[in-house]
Amino acid sequence: MITRTVSKNPRTTRGDLVNDLQRAGTKVTKATISNTLRRQGLKPCSARRVPLLKPVHVQARLKFAREHLDDPEEDWENVIWSDETKIELVARALKMKRGWVFQHDNDPKHTARATKEWLCKKHFKVLEWPSQSPDLNAIENLWRELKVRVAQRQPQNITALEEICMEEWAKIPAT
Repeated sequence: MITRTVSKNPRTTRGDLVNDLQRAGTKVTKATISNTLRRQGLKPCSARRVPLLKPVHVQARLKFAREHLDDPEEDWENVIWSDETKIELVARALKMKRGWVFQHDNDPKHTARATKEWLCKKHFKVLEWPSQSPDLNAIENLWRELKVRVAQRQPQNITALEEICMEEWAKIPAT
């Protein structure tokens, strides 16, 4: 029954299966469900986490996409994609020239008055970015790729972690 149910509806959770079997008079645990599915060659998976989008977020994302739909590829080469990176380090490392645009995710710490004033004082051009849109940020996808690669190598200590991060970062294709 377990395999048949999951084959018909792959989104069935272990909790759903436990409840269905209890209603049928059979008491099982989630671990038993997992073991049974694994023996049948089925692998568990988790639902993909997506940002919680309110209608205002959907509209902002759509507006952003329409505004930038025809932007030439060269414009995107001048965007500094951020993800909780200290801007001072980024600016120094890149020796920021005119024409660079800084992107941040509209986290409250980035939109605070002090932050806005600092960015203005330092003459940073900031890309208007729709809130709740991490999936649009190229650097988020890059971090995920790095995390997957590092996890596959299973570093055992901080030194190994640093070495593996550097090695795997170097292996990620630039395009």
